[in-house]
Amino acid sequence: MRDDASAAALAARAPLFAELALTNVTREYPNAPAHLIADPTELVPPRTYHPAFYGAYDWHSSVHMHWLLIRLLRLPHPPPGPGADAAQSASASSPAQAPGWRETAIRTLEAHLTAGALAQEAAYLRDRPSFERPYGWAWLLALTSESTALSSESTAPNGESSAPGSEHPPKARYPLQDESTALPAVARRWREALAPAAATVADLVLGWLPKATYPVRHGTHANSAFSLGLILDSAERAGQERLLEPVRAKVREWYVPDHGAAVRWEPSGQDFLSPVLCEADVVRRVLSEPEFAEWLTRFLPELDKATGAHHAEGGPGSGSRNGNGGRTEPGTECDGFMPPPRISDPADPQIGHLFGLCLSRAAALRDLAGALPPDDPRIPVLTASAEANLDAALPVTASGDFTTDHWLATFATLALDGGVAAR
Repeated sequence: MRDDASAAALAARAPLFAELALTNVTREYPNAPAHLIADPTELVPPRTYHPAFYGAYDWHSSVHMHWLLIRLLRLPHPPPGPGADAAQSASASSPAQAPGWRETAIRTLEAHLTAGALAQEAAYLRDRPSFERPYGWAWLLALTSESTALSSESTAPNGESSAPGSEHPPKARYPLQDESTALPAVARRWREALAPAAATVADLVLGWLPKATYPVRHGTHANSAFSLGLILDSAERAGQERLLEPVRAKVREWYVPDHGAAVRWEPSGQDFLSPVLCEADVVRRVLSEPEFAEWLTRFLPELDKATGAHHAEGGPGSGSRNGNGGRTEPGTECDGFMPPPRISDPADPQIGHLFGLCLSRAAALRDLAGALPPDDPRIPVLTASAEANLDAALPVTASGDFTTDHWLATFATLALDGGVAAR
């Protein structure tokens, strides 16, 4: 369900998003360690425990900001088409607009994704089997998957690249010209260094799933459905195919029997994930298209009601757009199915989660629309809601406040470019 406008918007924002990621993954403080201190000797700087993922405020944000850097390296370069002009202008004042962000990203990834650093990260995970469960685990697999995707791309004589078997023409130009240091070869080193940590995560997931009697359904990091979706999208390319069937089985056990969800109860005050949409989004990964369409009818009856309103009133997308390209000012409410939430204080770290909710909603709503039969009447409702939520949050992705800058660009990329398996 991604379109040319979304691709152009992301390509134009790539330097800015890269700058955000680079600033954060190399900034050790402020830091919110999730480390249980057993004695005073454990009062040490964050990078003592996490030589690879010491920055970006917390461990999981550091992991997914590294994922973001690799995803951005795989984008077409230079930004395509005139549709990118508005986003280009919006970020033109950023120093990341200067040439060379790709080289800086590669150097940073080379410094962090080393065999020694990642062996220490893997040992830390093994010694603390509930650390970052399951959100950080899932992002570690996504990072490994992304490095695999980049490492499998081939560099053509004209400096462009394509993934083997891809239906798309070669697009990305790599800045490293010497064949021995071509970007796919560098990415293979990252992937090899990440492999033991990915295997450790897989072991932890397989140890946890049999004990996990109930899913966690709230809208923050512990949400089970969001992480299981990331795992399903990442496991095969991360070399951990052994996770697929156990995770699919748990999704079917936990979620397929559900029915009658109520989106009117969302959001909670500090959500960055929608429990209802995360659940629907992971179920679409384990059911066929007809099965999923039927399940969604049982699970989300409010969507059918919104579909009727959409046809009767012209739909959520019938209102006029404002000068920012959205239907409403960022952080205000609008009509329609799952409208963007009102965000009273963007600088508050917990209330600011709601910007991330808009972006994760947009990604999930688009994916749900893409999982339905082409003539399904719910598709326009889902798409309109996705666009309204995306428009509400995208302009504030880079606010200058680290409480949102350390993570929002990742979720903006998911909304604009698809999930971890989309590219």
